[in-house]
This record gives sequence, structure tokens and C-alpha cells, in this order.
Amino acid sequence: MEVNCEGCAGCCIDWRALTDATVDHERRGRYVPLDDVGNLAPIRRDEVRAFVDEGFGDVLQPRLFAGEGDATVTIDGTEVAAIRGRPAFLVGLRKPPKPVGPFDHDPTWLPTCAFLDPTTLQCRIHGDDLYPETCRRYPGENLALEVETGCERVEGVFGGSRLVDDEPPDDADPTFGPAAVGTTVFAHPDPDRLTGVVERLQNDESTRADRAEFVAIAAASSPAMLAVSDPVYEETREQVLDADSWAGRAIQRWSDRADEAGTAAPAPASLAEEIEEEAGAPETPGWDTVETDG
Repeated sequence: MEVNCEGCAGCCIDWRALTDATVDHERRGRYVPLDDVGNLAPIRRDEVRAFVDEGFGDVLQPRLFAGEGDATVTIDGTEVAAIRGRPAFLVGLRKPPKPVGPFDHDPTWLPTCAFLDPTTLQCRIHGDDLYPETCRRYPGENLALEVETGCERVEGVFGGSRLVDDEPPDDADPTFGPAAVGTTVFAHPDPDRLTGVVERLQNDESTRADRAEFVAIAAASSPAMLAVSDPVYEETREQVLDADSWAGRAIQRWSDRADEAGTAAPAPASLAEEIEEEAGAPETPGWDTVETDG
């Protein structure tokens, strides 16, 4: 597998506002997310714990799904996909609005991964121990499943060559079914605690406490089981509520600064320095260095 990422970051940005084309923004499987976040990168239980332990619990968010039939539970008037009566969810990385210019486009306010440098369009934690497997292997799982990749969607709308080699890597092994439970798919044990929360998630109005509830359940889950460790839940929830990372602070500042998605934005360099780097964000190497090293 080989991809051409320079000037793209199409898998890290929700770029639908740049086109009138109908774009399937990585909604895998038959379940439809309750949120409208494009290209959410789901992370595993051990990665959830690592982010929380490193103080980045404030950059994580849950994703629930609409369901129908017996495998659902009704919360806030919505049928939510469930496992044995427990709402099922993923955990991913938040996407605040940032001024970005992918695909040679002028700078535009678009939902962008909390860790993406809007100037270089490179990940600030690439190569770090926190860099998620989902991101490292992308689009390997899509290729293994023979489904369209984000690279191909970008090519179809904006042209160019992004997917250079479509041979899936050896470790592109998607996890589905019971094996995913407690590892990438989690189940909340008490739907009654989610009254009001589901509606806020649908309206993009979730609070820190809402997000902490799901992150803590994910961290306290057990692989291939529905069991949740109460001590781990309590400790993780407090860690998320207390988190004050550079990325979490930047999310709020970007949200306060941004205009509507799809509208013109200022040049990203000075804002990225002011909002992210002065808050402690690591710099990215730039594409010349990457090309030289590669």
C-alpha cells in the first residue's frame, strides 16, 4: 500500500463542504451514526487508556448509532443500536473547525482532527506512541474489505493521484463481531444514565461530562465481554474531567474563532502558531523532510 498524502489529509478532514457531490464519509457497515462527524477515527480500548493517561482525555468523543428492530434501546426518543440492551458506541478523536486548504483549495473553515496541523496538513502525533492504529493502517482495512477508500473519494472529486498502490498491508485485519466488543465497540451498561446525553450528541452539543461518561466506560471495558470495571470507570472519568491538554484547549479556541463550515478562513500559519503551538503543540516536519527521509 502506498498513498500520496501531501496537501491532502482527506481522511483527517471533513471536506464535504467543499463539494456538491454526495460523499460517503466513512460510514462503515449498516448502522448510521447519530452524529454527523465526517471521517471519525475510531480508537481501541488500550488507546483510549493511553490518551487518558497522557492527559488527552479531552480530545476524545463517542459515536452512537441509530438502530431498528430488537437490537436497540430507546433513549431521548431515538432508537439506539444496542448489544443486549446496552447502547453500543465507538470512541474517536474530536474534530474542531480549523482553517485548512486541502487539495490546493483556499483556506476554509472545516472540521479537522484535533491533532492535524492546519498549516502543513500533517499529524502532530504521527510516529508517537499515541498515534492510533486506525490512522497508521489507513486505508489498509478498506482495501482488505474491497470498499472505497477516502483516497479514492478525493481522487473522484478533486482529481490527482492519492492511492498509488492498492495492495493491502499484511496487518490490515479488520475486527468484527464478538471479537470487537470491549476492544473497539463498547456497550454502555445503564441506558438511563444517558437520558439527555443522546439528544445533545445528535445536536453537536455534548458536554465534557457527556464525553467523559463514554470514555470512562470504554476504558473500563473488558475484551470480548460486556463487563465494566467500576474502579477503572471512576478513575478514568475523573481523569477526563480534569484533562487540560494543549489539544483540548485548542479545540475550544478554534470553536470560538471559527465561522460556519465551508466559509473562507484566514491563512492558517499564524493562527496555528497562536492557538496550537503556543499552547504546547509539537511542530510537524514539513513535506520536504518526509520526502527526503522516504
